[in-house]
Amino acid sequence: MAVFFQGIGAATPLSSKNAFDSNRFQFSSRRSRSERKASFFVVRSEGRLYSGSDHRGRKADQLITNAVATKAESSTASAASKSGHELLLFEALREGLDEEMERDPRVCVIGEDVGHYGGSYKVTKDLAEKYGDLRVLDTPIAENSFVGMAIGAAMTGLRPIVEGMNMGFLLLAFNQISNNCGMLHYTSGGQFTIPVVIRGPGGVGRQLGAEHSQRLESYFQSIPGIQMVACSTPYNAKGLMKAAIRSENPVILFEHVLLYNLKERIPDEEYVLNLEEAEMVRPGDHVTILTYSRMRYHVMQAAKTLVNKGYDPEVIDIRSLKPFDLATIGNSVKKTHRVLIVEECMRTGGIGASLTAAINENFHDYLDAPVICLSSQDVPTPYAGTLEDWTVVQPAQIVAAVEQLCR
Repeated sequence: MAVFFQGIGAATPLSSKNAFDSNRFQFSSRRSRSERKASFFVVRSEGRLYSGSDHRGRKADQLITNAVATKAESSTASAASKSGHELLLFEALREGLDEEMERDPRVCVIGEDVGHYGGSYKVTKDLAEKYGDLRVLDTPIAENSFVGMAIGAAMTGLRPIVEGMNMGFLLLAFNQISNNCGMLHYTSGGQFTIPVVIRGPGGVGRQLGAEHSQRLESYFQSIPGIQMVACSTPYNAKGLMKAAIRSENPVILFEHVLLYNLKERIPDEEYVLNLEEAEMVRPGDHVTILTYSRMRYHVMQAAKTLVNKGYDPEVIDIRSLKPFDLATIGNSVKKTHRVLIVEECMRTGGIGASLTAAINENFHDYLDAPVICLSSQDVPTPYAGTLEDWTVVQPAQIVAAVEQLCR
């Protein structure tokens, strides 16, 4: 019970003339690291798991320097339409990546085992055969080096996507991401843009242990000049991937290791999402629940119980972790006057802490109760499955927190 109650608390683009023909070069591919296998469950994300519409927004041309993102004009596109095709989340990521590589010869992929092996979670499967070994480049186990190489490639006009086999490994490249990726546009006086996408699996998996269960949002959110987004469905995974590749800013795309086998029908026609826009998952009147990534599904599970108890929660997938879409969030707060934040990130210095501060600074007068933030425990993620569950927010805690807020 002690752990349960700890969970409730307030808590200018360069020229593209240097595009190249990758088929002229053929490098041998070698597996640099064996794949760490994890168990998955195929979960259908349509229908009763979540509802609501998404948006096709214009790409963000300029990095917003504060936490407030303005609402872009956008047309509504239903992800649950009868037309379209079904894809797993990792397949949606690959489809978005494939489309952008075909559209723009400057787009390339760099990382461990991304070539003929197809990536540790098969996001780059078959792309090496299609585009050649230079545009889908296998690297040694040297994260600091190949992230630096990607940043240098971006400075010369390419648009690299860096895959971290596990997001935890990218801590070895923190210097490159912080001092170069995030700051070179400023320190060069605008002479360089760094259109790099850094992506890979992260989050608490199924008994992957502490080092492979890290949530790096809290590490990267304080780096100036970097945007961060988190996908949660096949539809927004593809749309965010395409938007991130087209952005002139460095973007970190967080993918949860347990969501790769999530299935959903997505449109056949091309679409690109707005990197700075949240998604209204479930409209409601009694309380605003803000979440992202895997916790979206914990929240929606709890929402079923809350509805049966007479509550009407409004659920928002914030998606943009930096900057926050305070237009969407603020409109919801003005309607419900109560806010619950649910995240898998750590409590200390996490996304929830930053979001709590932004809400209190901008919408304090609209709150009828203090903001409650449910976060993971500030401990290394245990290997034991039962202990692992105790460190992550569960649906029962979400229900209890909403009941506390609505008293």
